Amino acid sequence: MQASGDMIKSELVQRIAAQNPHLYQRDVENIVNAILGEITAAMARGDRVELRGFGAFSVKHRPARTGRNPRTGAHVSVDQKSVPFFKTGKEMRERLNHAAEAAASAAGHHPTEAHR
Repeated sequence: MQASGDMIKSELVQRIAAQNPHLYQRDVENIVNAILGEITAAMARGDRVELRGFGAFSVKHRPARTGRNPRTGAHVSVDQKSVPFFKTGKEMRERLNHAAEAAASAAGHHPTEAHR
């Protein structure tokens, strides 16, 4: 995995293939691409994609507006646009929070303590 802790698609494919030795890596790659492609296609149609326990993908529409060029202060028109949005599911939020609490406990911190 990359030093920053980020995971790219090829690393995801490698991990899934390693956990499922009965599957060829190219088949896992095709499956991952098919899933991501279907999510993308559904969002392009304006559909919401919900994966229980994981989260929901949807599209938010931002209306056209008048913005400002930060360098010159001049007003500029910003076209309307659609942006992808992901909301985590309850199970994922709980799992992430329990992992954060466990890490904080191991480090000797209380998870609700303010960072100083």
